[in-house]
Amino acid sequence: MDSRVSELFGGCCRPAGGGASAALRGRGGPAPGGGGGSKTKKKNGRSRGGKANNPPYLPPEVSSGGCRLKLVNPSQYRFEHLVTQMKWRLQEGRGEAVYQIGVEDNGLLVGLSEEEMRASLKTLRRMAEKVGADITVLREREVDYDSDVPRKITEVLVRKVPDNQQFLDLRVAVLGNVDSGKSTLLGVLTQGELDNGRGRARLNLFRHLHEIQSGRTSSISFEILGFNSKGEVVNYSDSRTAEEICESSSKMITFIDLAGHHKYLKTTIFGLTSYCPDFAMLVVSANTGIAGTTREHLGLAMALKVPFFIVISKVDLCSKATVERTVKQLERILKQPGCNKLPLLVNSDDDAVTAAQQFAQSPNITPIFTLSSVSGENLDLLKVFLNILPPLTNSKEQEELMQQHTEFQVDEIYTVPEVGTVVGGTLSSGICREGENLVVGPTDDGKFLRLKVCSIQRNRSACRVLRAGQAATLALGPFDRSLLRKGMVMVSPEMNPTICSVFEAEIVLLFHATTFRKGFQVTVHVGNVRQTAIVEKIHGKDKLRTGEKAVVCFRFIKHPEYLKIGAKLLFREGVTKGIGHVTNLQAITTKENGLEESLGPGQLSF
Repeated sequence: MDSRVSELFGGCCRPAGGGASAALRGRGGPAPGGGGGSKTKKKNGRSRGGKANNPPYLPPEVSSGGCRLKLVNPSQYRFEHLVTQMKWRLQEGRGEAVYQIGVEDNGLLVGLSEEEMRASLKTLRRMAEKVGADITVLREREVDYDSDVPRKITEVLVRKVPDNQQFLDLRVAVLGNVDSGKSTLLGVLTQGELDNGRGRARLNLFRHLHEIQSGRTSSISFEILGFNSKGEVVNYSDSRTAEEICESSSKMITFIDLAGHHKYLKTTIFGLTSYCPDFAMLVVSANTGIAGTTREHLGLAMALKVPFFIVISKVDLCSKATVERTVKQLERILKQPGCNKLPLLVNSDDDAVTAAQQFAQSPNITPIFTLSSVSGENLDLLKVFLNILPPLTNSKEQEELMQQHTEFQVDEIYTVPEVGTVVGGTLSSGICREGENLVVGPTDDGKFLRLKVCSIQRNRSACRVLRAGQAATLALGPFDRSLLRKGMVMVSPEMNPTICSVFEAEIVLLFHATTFRKGFQVTVHVGNVRQTAIVEKIHGKDKLRTGEKAVVCFRFIKHPEYLKIGAKLLFREGVTKGIGHVTNLQAITTKENGLEESLGPGQLSF
């Protein structure tokens, strides 16, 4: 790839499609119905100074053919074709697509004159209006080509809320050491007011009196930040309630604020494993650098394969040299063989756009932001990044999940006056509707109990239908709260859920002071399940040491749990830590209201 591409668009080379003057670089891949551009380079262009150079290229894409300037005054047939293409791209990108105007079908960055660019943007606006979308110009760049007239390339974000959704939803887990400024940063983002330097911004996030008194988060809390279809921030500075934010937003970022103190590590792990975040934001204090649980949280995100970006906070307290030292310290750790990450320091809006697009494409890219919650320095760069950040799953994967049986993970349990029992969690698969009958379990004796979903709320606003991947709270009416616990699942009655007390997992022992043997007790985390288990057997070995792999048989000590083969597993006990995945289950017979149910197909019996 020509180095000038990096200079021009910060290395942002997302494959896309479209006509020559507007390469439609959507997030769902090439659009249907077109010929392909050629990869062969054309003659060398010349800059306006007469100096020969190789014109920069983006990767070509199979797209609708045609010559350059097709968006300038297109025919009616061509316009309808482009509108159809835009609908497809928005569907594939789950409501978002990026258009790059001024790029040939073969990826050549030719640019457009000022007049041509205006006409192309006008056509793009007409296309967006036709499908009910809005467009936002992300950035413009001049490009040298064989012309005396200045030529530009423009990158445009097109956003439309899918017809079957209220808004696009991304979940971001917030990690970092205690006192690194996590809750304060979230308070500033979601409340719209800067901090006073003494933690005023974080007060609205705390759930308990002792958190306010100590200034330290000990529980999991959720905060929302919205963006409207034009990319403008929607938060509590403009809206009084969460319901107003949801109504005004076409994209919603749900922040999962996790605890930083080592004492609350089990709560942090539970938040990462059960709430299925799309991304993680690791907050590092500029004045203390990598300290306390920072490395541990970084390791957790990597072990669970959650893409993460880094925010260096409190830059207003430090000299420039101190901030640079913290950045270099982070870069050194990210480049180590265990991480193999490519740090990308964000210093401008251009960098933020590049970081958001590359971060979604490559798991190795790690954007780094340096900001202050007191002065507001570089805070807008983080907002630009979050606005453009695309979802990880495309519409096809989402559709496949929704066609499966309903499965809702129970993460929180409440009793609400005049409402009754309420459970909070994430819908792993299927669709859940208001008034639907489900079964919940397993109970301590392995039963599944019938219940009815009375109402649903997402982000504190009413919702009639819940789709796979969405988090919500479900009201269960008069259902007895004492029969519920964290780690249960609510599933379709016809699903025949598999439960087990004994299971096998292929693990890697990350750290253990001595040797890991049969009879050792660990706390196992699998999704929303968290329970102590005993090592029953280590296959092929008598003991394990740090860094070794093996297939291990575990047995839950208290009650059976609902597990699935292939689920990620994380276990810990003191300084002992390990990761792996479930390989086999010893399924046990389940009972629903006293009726015997058969084992699930293909389950292992010892």
